[in-house]
Amino acid sequence: MNMILLLCIIFSITILFLKKLTTGKKSNTLASPPRLPLIGNLHQLGQHPHRSLRTLSHRYGPLMLLHFGTVPVLVASSADAARDILKTHDRVFASRPRYRIYEKLLYGSRNMASAPYGEYWRQMKSVSVIHLLSNKMVRSFREVRQEEISLLMEKIKKLSSSSPMNLSKLMTTLTNDVICRVALGRKYGAGTDFKELIDRLMRQLGTFSLGSYVPWLAWTDWIRGLDSQLEKTAKDFDELLEKIVQDHEDGDGDKADFADVLLAVQKEKSVGFEINRLSIKAIILDAFVGGTDTSSTLLEWEMTELLRHPKCLKRLQEEVRTVCKGRSSVSEDDIQEMNYLRAVIKETLRLHPPVPLMVPHESTEDVKLREHHIPAGTQVMINLWAIGREVATWGPDAEEFRPERHLDSSSSAADFRGQDFELIPFGSGRRMCPGISFAVVLNEVVLANLMHRFDWQSTEDHQTDVAESIGSVIRRKFPLYVTASPTTT
Repeated sequence: MNMILLLCIIFSITILFLKKLTTGKKSNTLASPPRLPLIGNLHQLGQHPHRSLRTLSHRYGPLMLLHFGTVPVLVASSADAARDILKTHDRVFASRPRYRIYEKLLYGSRNMASAPYGEYWRQMKSVSVIHLLSNKMVRSFREVRQEEISLLMEKIKKLSSSSPMNLSKLMTTLTNDVICRVALGRKYGAGTDFKELIDRLMRQLGTFSLGSYVPWLAWTDWIRGLDSQLEKTAKDFDELLEKIVQDHEDGDGDKADFADVLLAVQKEKSVGFEINRLSIKAIILDAFVGGTDTSSTLLEWEMTELLRHPKCLKRLQEEVRTVCKGRSSVSEDDIQEMNYLRAVIKETLRLHPPVPLMVPHESTEDVKLREHHIPAGTQVMINLWAIGREVATWGPDAEEFRPERHLDSSSSAADFRGQDFELIPFGSGRRMCPGISFAVVLNEVVLANLMHRFDWQSTEDHQTDVAESIGSVIRRKFPLYVTASPTTT
C-alpha cells in the first residue's frame, strides 16, 4: 500500500505545483487536515484507522472532514458528534456507501448491513428481526444456547488436563455453532477451517480499496493482488452458502429455520418484490458474520482483560459463584443478579468495541450540521473506539479497565442499547445492529459459566497483551492461550 501511495504522489506532483492552496474558498468550514492530491487523506489512516483518526481528532476536533480520494468523509469522535448524526439527523445519514469490496464480498451489497437505505433494506431487516433476532425468537433459542455451552464446558474440562488451550478458537467455534443451529438448523463448517474463512472475510472487509475512492486508479487494486484475494474469498464463501441453500431446498432438516423462511419468502413473494438467490445467500452471510465474529471477539477481549486484572477476575468469580452456589452451571435467569458481570461486559465494550469504526454511513441529501453545510453523498465514520475513551466522559482513567465505574451512580445508567451515546458499540438509530439481544444474552451466560466452572491463568505474559488484528472487526492479534482448572461446585 505504501508503494502505491508513493507512486500516486509522484504521478501527481505536477498537479501539486499547479494547484492553488484553498484557504478562503472552502464551501465547508469544518476543520480538515491538509491532504495530498488524488489520494486526499488516505495516507493518514495507517493499519489501525480507529487509532489514527483519534489522533487526528485531538488536533482537528471531534467532528472533522477528511477526503479519501475525491470522496468527502465526515469523522465523529465524540458522543455529542455521534448524537448529532445518529439521532438528530438519523434519516439523512441512514444509507450506506457503495464500496467495491462490499460489492465483491457481499453479493453487491444485498445483505442487510451494507444495503443502501430504502425499501429493500427495510424488508430484509423486517424478515431478519421477526424470524431470527426479535426478543421472542431469542428466548426461543434458549435450549440451543444451553446445549452448546454445556458442550463447550466439557471441551474445556477435557483440555484442562493437557496442554494450554486456544480459547480464541473455542469461542469462535461456540458462536458459529449457535448461529448455525438457530439460523440454519444444523452445524456447518465441519471439515473446513471456518474460522480462517471468517477471519479472511473480516480482514478484507476492513481493507481500503483505492479504487473505491479514486475510480481511475482501480487498477492498483489488481496490481497489488487485492482483486484476486477478494474473488477467492467470495468464491469460497459462495460455495459454502450455496450448499446451505441447496440443503434447505432439498428439505434436509427436521423443522423450519431461518433459511427455510427466506426460501418461503422468495417462493411466495410476500414482501412485495422478488428476492433472488443472491439475496438469500447475502442475508445468511449476515447471520454468519454478524453473529459469529463479533460475539467471539467480545468474549476474547473480556477474558483478556480479566486475565490482565486478577482482582477483577476474582471479584467476578466470587459474584457468580455466590449466586450459583451449589449448582453445576449458570442459567440465563441467574444473570439478573450479577451486576458486576454486566459491568465487566460494559467496560470491555467501552474499551474494545468489536467494530471500532462502525459500518460507514452516507448522507442522502444536503444537511446543516452544527452550522456546517454537509452535501449529499458525504460518507460518515463514527469512531466508537475514540468515544469510549473520551476523558470528558470517562475521566482521567479512561484508558484503564475498571468495571467498577459502571457501578457508580454517576455512570451506571449508561446503557449500550443505542440511547446513551457515550457507549454505543452496537450503533444507534435506524442502522443500529438488530442482533443486540441475541449477542448480549449469549455473551452473558457464556462468560458467567466460564467464571463458575473454572479457574483461569494465561500461559505467557504476551498472551494477555492488547495488540490488535487488522480488519473491520478488531480482535486480538494473537490467539489467547490459557490454562483452566475445574472448580468444585
